[in-house]
Amino acid sequence: MTAPSAPAGRRRLAAPTVAMLPRFADSLSFLYLDVVRVLQDDTGVLAEVSSDRRGRQTVHLPTAALSCVLLGPGTSITARAMATLARHGTTVVVTGSGGVRCYAATQPDSLTTVWLERQARSWADDNRRLAVATAMYERRFGTGSVPPGTSLAQLRGMEGQRVKAQYRLLAQQYKIGRFRRSYDPAQWDTQDPVNLALSSANTCLYGIVHAAVLALGCSPALGFVHSGNQQAFVYDVADLYKAELTIPLAFSLNASTNPEAEARRSFRNGLRLFRLLPRIVHDIQSLLAPDSDREEPDPEEELVDLWDPVVGTLPGGTNHGGAS
Repeated sequence: MTAPSAPAGRRRLAAPTVAMLPRFADSLSFLYLDVVRVLQDDTGVLAEVSSDRRGRQTVHLPTAALSCVLLGPGTSITARAMATLARHGTTVVVTGSGGVRCYAATQPDSLTTVWLERQARSWADDNRRLAVATAMYERRFGTGSVPPGTSLAQLRGMEGQRVKAQYRLLAQQYKIGRFRRSYDPAQWDTQDPVNLALSSANTCLYGIVHAAVLALGCSPALGFVHSGNQQAFVYDVADLYKAELTIPLAFSLNASTNPEAEARRSFRNGLRLFRLLPRIVHDIQSLLAPDSDREEPDPEEELVDLWDPVVGTLPGGTNHGGAS
């Protein structure tokens, strides 16, 4: 006796072709969920919320049009739903509240390696690595702010002077006297309110950047300014936004009785205002491919290729042994 076959509609939903999936640029970049159950029924993946007042509510998720799903606290997900997300090329990231910390992630087989390869090539070449580091500093301090021929050591010195100047300016603005940046995880609770708020907000920022890096398929470990840590590239990218986002926020909380919690809440609430996730993705792409229009390759052309040191990329799925 044979088992009945699944409905035709269900088969079509479960096995889309690569060409059917939208390009990254056309996707709904990120979806954040918390306090929900994510599962799959006969029509696709859905998020289910149950409450005494409203009963059970469900929302179907456009998985094939999502590049990344952030699962916050209180979320559970079934194996079938995870499998569908993987088939549709959707990165799944386990995060803290509001998506402000990154604990774990899965990356689908269909995720393009274009940006990882560009990152690795730039990282492995000293000249290109310095060029990316210089572009990061100019993105923070203005185009043309770095004189030609500036070394990485000189860049670090310039950064230190500019950040200290911002600290002095904000300290004067909020009338808190002299400020010194101090971070000691072993003495977390003894920090002054500004340092505590800044440490908390920066941790949230690292989580958001980590999620964006993974969604692009890049390596969090291959940094251009930072090195020797699995989050080196995360720290590089996060530095682009601290002067605008976390540092002013921390100084504004100088009189707070609970600066750590307030910094987390304020940063999370401001994410929509700053549209930070799409901005991070765009900035990473422009740093790794400054002379490119950053259009994703045709999905039919990026399934599996072969590398050759002489001629470059060769098509996969072909017998290159010649006639016997």
